[in-house]
Amino acid sequence: MNHTVLITGGSSGIGKAMVHEFVSIGYHVFFTFHTGQERAEQLVNELGTQAVEAYHLELGNRESHRKLMEEIPGPIDILINNAGLGTKTVERVSRDVHEQDRVLMMVNSVGPVWLIRDIMPSMQSRGYGKIILVSSVGGGVAEFAGFHWSDCMSKSALAYLGKHIQAECAREPIDVFTICPGAVETPMFEMSTLAHLSNDERSRFLHSLPDGRLIDPTEIAKLAVWLCTDEARILRGAVLDSSLGLGVRPGLITESRR
Repeated sequence: MNHTVLITGGSSGIGKAMVHEFVSIGYHVFFTFHTGQERAEQLVNELGTQAVEAYHLELGNRESHRKLMEEIPGPIDILINNAGLGTKTVERVSRDVHEQDRVLMMVNSVGPVWLIRDIMPSMQSRGYGKIILVSSVGGGVAEFAGFHWSDCMSKSALAYLGKHIQAECAREPIDVFTICPGAVETPMFEMSTLAHLSNDERSRFLHSLPDGRLIDPTEIAKLAVWLCTDEARILRGAVLDSSLGLGVRPGLITESRR
């Protein structure tokens, strides 16, 4: 059976890698974008319109959510809440810290709640569903001083959300997982952490990370694919530290600056 999957934030980074992985195993993929329309169109052209479709979504905007639900044809078997904002990327939205608080919570936390509310009833009626929340090692697993409070708080809320929904669906055929990536080689991580470093500082930082490297987005994408298998059901409700070990030693980031 060819399942359908909806991936938010699928035009770049981890989301783009997920689109590639799910298409490669025969899934029909719907993905959303907010500002990356050109990247989204390129990805659709690259993979073929028979396998993948792109839709605009402004997470946390109720009208945009309603429009998405009207436009997507057919039911969603797998929902992957991947899109989100970070400490630096939210600065492109507003320089006002109070507006940043609002936007971070709406995009990172409230938007996923609304999507799940829109999509989960159909999963329940059909007796099948997978929900994957992409949080972060910062907030979802550990605390990192210096990051935006609402950034980390909104990622922590995702980790809670996944456990809460799974608790309510404990006797239903709906599996919920939360992935908490660490330092992944994405445009968001480049902007939030690496862009302001000199070449020497960047080299020292990367060397200090677990395994001495950034995580490849495809590694997270392959984990998401595996979580959609029957073998992964034993982990229902789990919050998965997917950080190469950074979550158990978050001080590595500050140690690199000494």
